[in-house]
Amino acid sequence: MISSKNLTSFTLTHPTGILNGSIKLPASKSEANRALIIAALSGKESELHNLSEANDTQLLQRLLKSDAETIDAEDAGTVMRFLTAYYAVTGQQKILTGTERMCQRPIKVLVEALKELGASIEYLGEEGYPPMKMSGFNGNGKRNLKVRSDISSQYISALLMVGPLLPDGLELELEGKIGSRPYIEMTLSLMQHFGVSASFEGNTITVPHQQYKAATFQVESDWSAASYWYSLVALAKEADITLLGLKEKSFQGDRAIVDIMSRLGVYTSFVEGGVQLIKKEHERQVSYDFSDCPDLAQTIVALCAGLGVTVEMTGLESLRIKETDRIQALQLEVLSINSSMQEISPNVFRLVPGIITKDRLSFRTYQDHRMAMAFAPLALLEPVQIQEPSVVRKSYPRYWEDLEKVGFKIEHEQ
Repeated sequence: MISSKNLTSFTLTHPTGILNGSIKLPASKSEANRALIIAALSGKESELHNLSEANDTQLLQRLLKSDAETIDAEDAGTVMRFLTAYYAVTGQQKILTGTERMCQRPIKVLVEALKELGASIEYLGEEGYPPMKMSGFNGNGKRNLKVRSDISSQYISALLMVGPLLPDGLELELEGKIGSRPYIEMTLSLMQHFGVSASFEGNTITVPHQQYKAATFQVESDWSAASYWYSLVALAKEADITLLGLKEKSFQGDRAIVDIMSRLGVYTSFVEGGVQLIKKEHERQVSYDFSDCPDLAQTIVALCAGLGVTVEMTGLESLRIKETDRIQALQLEVLSINSSMQEISPNVFRLVPGIITKDRLSFRTYQDHRMAMAFAPLALLEPVQIQEPSVVRKSYPRYWEDLEKVGFKIEHEQ
């Protein structure tokens, strides 16, 4: 496993381009982090199984048990947003901070909503950004809120999970285009699993005042992690890959990879215990709306550049405020493989692939786990140097180890 923070880069190759094997994917950190917050809010002992090994989930587990006054969410977006709501509504005295990049990621929409509900929160630096100081909660705030839904669904999920604890419950009116809707629906489904009912009608979500109940929950494998294996199969000369732990009926929005990849060279067969990926012909030009599954965009951009497929994309707005500005990072990195990704009209992007002429490719990762994992499959075409490869610890710590299981070779560089 690649874990050394001193490892600045390595080169990835595959001698045959033929992939065979069964892979046990990491658990979904999206499910795991929601289950951890809900279990903590219930105040009861719930049994959570198959919790994600991702750093974000391990971090959240530690922080929920911490008595420290200053809480460091590091670079974990869900941890920052979910704990902001959790500490605020449970009335805890906390200072919440994160990495330099985390303190550049906006949180004003969530904080202002929590203030309206009765939370006492002040910014310790620039207004609208961490770090923040939470100083208690009074239950005399509003019940009905209007919240922008076109920035981050994590704000909405954070509010929903604390909604049942509010004296009069919560009614959220979502304003604007609803981004990542499946993640909001995942949150509501998990709340229901732990005994809380809610309604989602039109653009309004209503959560009555009620109590969470203790429950047993098995976290599903991660469809986001699966997307990289779809890319690997599409780029391989031959492939027979089975991904274990995935469900056909899933809470996760990134299950959309099944339909997306049906046009890009991979057929999905649901089998007992997971899915089997079967390589097939791909189309030459496609278009996708990533509004419900923005975390798949990097995978598809890198793959289409490798396959020589032109792709038109919408629904990328939230990528600007992720671990890095993912739109800018993609635009820069595809240039190195003679491709271009341009905004052809407001919020509409087109990737035009070129011919890869280099016999050794190199990709920067921008402290972003998905940049590393999305571009790695191109090593099936040419040797690929990945800079700062340890970033994968955020969501898929075993990624490089799993690639070695199917024949990839790693040349380490210090």
